[in-house]
Amino acid sequence: MAGGNFMGADEGGCEYPGKLTRYVALTCIMAAMGGLIFGYDIGISGGVTSMDPFLKLFFPSVYRKEALDTSTNQYCKFDSQLLTLFTSSLYVAALIASFVASFVSKKHGRKVTMFLGGLFFLFGAVLNAAAVHISMLILGRILLGVGVGFANQSVPIYLSEIAPYKYRGTFNVLFQLAITVGILIANIVNFLTNKISAGWGWRVSLGGAAVPALVILISSFFLDDTPSSLIQRGKSEEAEQLLKKIRGVDNVDAELKDLVEASEASNKVQHPWKVLLRVRKYKPQLILSTLIPTFQQLTGINVVMFYAPVLFQTLGFKANASLMSAVITGAVNVGATFISVYCTDRYGRKVLLLTGGVLMCVFQALVAGLIGWKFGTTGVVATVLPQSYAILVVLCICVFVAAFAFSWGPLGWLIPSEISPLEVRSAAQSVTVSMNMLFTFAVAQVFLKVLCWMKFGLFIFFAAFVFIMTLFVYFYVPETKNIPIEEMSRVWTEHWYWKNYMDEQSPAKEVV
Repeated sequence: MAGGNFMGADEGGCEYPGKLTRYVALTCIMAAMGGLIFGYDIGISGGVTSMDPFLKLFFPSVYRKEALDTSTNQYCKFDSQLLTLFTSSLYVAALIASFVASFVSKKHGRKVTMFLGGLFFLFGAVLNAAAVHISMLILGRILLGVGVGFANQSVPIYLSEIAPYKYRGTFNVLFQLAITVGILIANIVNFLTNKISAGWGWRVSLGGAAVPALVILISSFFLDDTPSSLIQRGKSEEAEQLLKKIRGVDNVDAELKDLVEASEASNKVQHPWKVLLRVRKYKPQLILSTLIPTFQQLTGINVVMFYAPVLFQTLGFKANASLMSAVITGAVNVGATFISVYCTDRYGRKVLLLTGGVLMCVFQALVAGLIGWKFGTTGVVATVLPQSYAILVVLCICVFVAAFAFSWGPLGWLIPSEISPLEVRSAAQSVTVSMNMLFTFAVAQVFLKVLCWMKFGLFIFFAAFVFIMTLFVYFYVPETKNIPIEEMSRVWTEHWYWKNYMDEQSPAKEVV
């Protein structure tokens, strides 16, 4: 049994007895593996779209522009709406699936929702690996998207509900860590499969998604559901026994009482979506569940991560060099996420968000300056790019990725999953996932065209958004460190702005 007594919340809060057990640590690690499927997909997409055999088979016009037409503007040579549809169709499917997953999660539990996520992702991986026509690719991407929608809806909530509140941040960040590991694995796979001379390496890359799908499928078989979900579905005795098991003590009366009260309040709400959208006291949760994932995507991080190989080729790197650069940024992404694992519950969420925001803004602007310096507005470079320039570009991108990895990456999932009361938690998480996927889709779909239009100014555009969202965090995002999830209403009543939305009126009375 691992150490860590967590008696004693912040002053004025509730105290739950218990300790961090090996069982709950292992459970959280297994559940967090759900992030692998999202991360692997982010990393694999940009890699295969930079492989010549893949482009020749499915996107011949892009291949001709990229490989055969040396006069093409570097900013515009990958501009193809069909190519970006391949990448971004997943996110539309995930957006829609997240709403269905909200219903499944509330009625059947987080565990079942995670299992279904892995199952859909497995089917999509098999279909993509066997693809002989663009329609098979798109259909496979849609199935992958359904899997991502189910997993991203259920895993962050699962982690927030089952982890001891003193360690909730640390364990929830494991979800983002799994995403970054998935990205890194995908980048390494792409680098190796691109060397397969027979030209079928892209099938291995796409089919490899079956591995993280099997990981979450198998993991979900061995997981218990969360106490909150069990109580919400009328299994109070089972929830009590599970609480004793995961807290490592017999005295769980205080936490169980709060969970039961939260469940009773939740059961009075027949229409959680209507309550979330209409009841005034849930406006803070609705606004943050909408804006945090939106801001997360408008950092430009997914542009860097799933278009990294394409981006580096655009900057003049050769195919293998661009894939290796993507491996380097993927490794930085994983390493920097450990900063968040260590710091989130020690120093709080806001200090990481603010520090990361400043670094991202500065280095995004530097990337814009470096690209503008060499390519200008024409996108044509007269000479071979020097090695020192390439190293400087990769270094700036790595610092940007590292800053995101310890701040907006993990906390963009953690904060929305922990701020909502049980009665609207699944609905609010669906808002988070859907907004994340909507803006991921939008950025993915328009990036290559906007890069062609805005040139290096695109990176200044993203830097401006990072500046805006850093100000938003400073003024409007409350600190949630060491607050029990069922006591989270405290952060709103004590906040200088959000307290204006708080009242004691029952949601059941406010919404008919």
